[in-house]
Amino acid sequence: MQDLPSSIADISDPELLVQWLEKYNEAYRAGEPMISDAHYDLLVERLREIAPDHGFLSAVEPETFADKREVRHPAPMLSTEKAYDKQSLERFVERVYKEAAQIGVMDVLFQVTPKLDGLAARDDGEILATRGNGYAGYDITKAFEKGVIPQGGRGLGLGEIVAVQSYFQENLADRFEHPRNMVVGIISSDVLNISAKQALEDRQVHFVPYATLNKWEGSGRELLENSEKITRDLIQATDYPMDGMVASVMNQDVRDHMGATSHHYRWQIAIKAKGETGVTRVNAITWQVGRTGNVTPVLEVEPLKLSGATIRRVTAHNAGRIREKGAGVGASIEVIRSGEVIPKLENVLTPSDDTQIPENCPVCETPLEWNNDFLKCPNLNCKARVEQRIRHWFRILGNADWFGIKTVERLVAGGFDSLEKIYAMTEEDFLALEFGPVQSRNLVEAISLSKSRPVEDWRFLAAFGISDLGEGDSRKILSFFPLEELLDKTRDDIVALHGFGEITSISIEEGLKALGPTIRHMLDLGFNLQPTPLKSEVNVSSPIAGKGVVFTGTMETGARKDMEENARSLGANVQKAVTGKTDYLVCGAKVGAKKTQKAQDLGVTVLTEQEYLQMLEGGASGDEPEQLSLFQQA
Repeated sequence: MQDLPSSIADISDPELLVQWLEKYNEAYRAGEPMISDAHYDLLVERLREIAPDHGFLSAVEPETFADKREVRHPAPMLSTEKAYDKQSLERFVERVYKEAAQIGVMDVLFQVTPKLDGLAARDDGEILATRGNGYAGYDITKAFEKGVIPQGGRGLGLGEIVAVQSYFQENLADRFEHPRNMVVGIISSDVLNISAKQALEDRQVHFVPYATLNKWEGSGRELLENSEKITRDLIQATDYPMDGMVASVMNQDVRDHMGATSHHYRWQIAIKAKGETGVTRVNAITWQVGRTGNVTPVLEVEPLKLSGATIRRVTAHNAGRIREKGAGVGASIEVIRSGEVIPKLENVLTPSDDTQIPENCPVCETPLEWNNDFLKCPNLNCKARVEQRIRHWFRILGNADWFGIKTVERLVAGGFDSLEKIYAMTEEDFLALEFGPVQSRNLVEAISLSKSRPVEDWRFLAAFGISDLGEGDSRKILSFFPLEELLDKTRDDIVALHGFGEITSISIEEGLKALGPTIRHMLDLGFNLQPTPLKSEVNVSSPIAGKGVVFTGTMETGARKDMEENARSLGANVQKAVTGKTDYLVCGAKVGAKKTQKAQDLGVTVLTEQEYLQMLEGGASGDEPEQLSLFQQA
């Protein structure tokens, strides 16, 4: 894919811009944003300038969650129109009054609530579903079982899954780039890392219905006159990540009259409000190297108080901004700190003459390459990249403790700079690196446990950190090819799969080729991998192949999760809730009558756990029990 011009004003090809917007949006939905929200919004506005009728502008930005059941929304969950300045908000209010007058409504009431920066979802009391494409989302009800707290109780409609901001800043800001990264990981992963698990145990991850948020109500005139104070007051009263405010019309008849586009409700607008800003001076620039080789600038600034915190470091996001804006040593800059954990460079007020961009990697001295606005170290063996890659392995694998970044840095400094070397380490090796006796034993045991504990093969693959093979795409690609076969596949094999484009296929092929020897070595160590069911495998002898199956209640013969995995291996479509597409409801102990009654109403076959097992032993789809004992009990 061709790079975008470094200056937004120079972008003239709408199709190229849309390709990048889709890539940026996919990364954001996966919890791994490539650019800031502000930069993304500017690119959207540039598309609006050069191609105002482009379909991208009228579509809801999609999200996907692999291996989760799709759920149709009773009413669309659309995006929100945005106001970037006071004039845009004035036009919105004026339009509302004009359309309200058409139906004889003169007294229009507005409401303003915080615009949470989390994962949007809908809770109807039985199913929690993501927004998806606006019309159908994905069933993530299991989030409550993991420990997500429903604020105000269940069934309160639309809202967002977010982490408590003050808790995140104090405990997790050095482990996740943004609270949304952690939230997406909790929802999409079956195995949680230690930090996310602790946040859930501390009851600091919430599903917050919009109906429970702090709010302001008043007229349109009051909204326009007091928008900054309204925003400031709501920010101070809300302890969740935010990226603005949402102004909505309260009058239902006006809402009905104004309606919606295919993209957003016309009676609602997002106010992209600035957070608290301040001016400071750049003292130095630190260049950091990430796992994928991106070399990003962090500005070391004169200490500045913002939103109750002392700011000493500011992200400039990429080298292109340093070069374009002159944000070098000595520059006077405006810094913004809103709902973001890390303060951002907002504007350069007085450019610097000292905007030296490194030509070589600050860690390994390899010549750097430009990739759009980003600098990249191409050296796969760069010490910083190695450290981040090893840390990524243990974090994504999720079944071995003790390997924090400080431990990994010491291992790499001691020459243990690959997974092959680390997995061959003995207690004596750790002691030689001046780890204590207890920690050395713990580290050796952690390595052993990471091999023996069950782990999904897609998680194992994702842990290697191959570009464009995150957890979701790893699960998807392994539903087409077994892991051992995947290592020999080419870009042509991959691009032929549904959901994999030409650019990502090239990237995946290159990553598999570069890391193939390491992956094979790790496979030879005998990890306890749980294979992803292949789409091509159909167990014709299984009575549940192709059937929708729901498990509920407490099972006697094994954990419900294990029974679900077994059912998937037999070709079943395991579901979380009874719907019209469910064929069997398998009931353990302590099942409520409501669920069995719903199954009965939908004509779903209800089986006890023993009846289900007997059916599997019978082996033929026609052997299901004629008597449905639970119906009689209900």
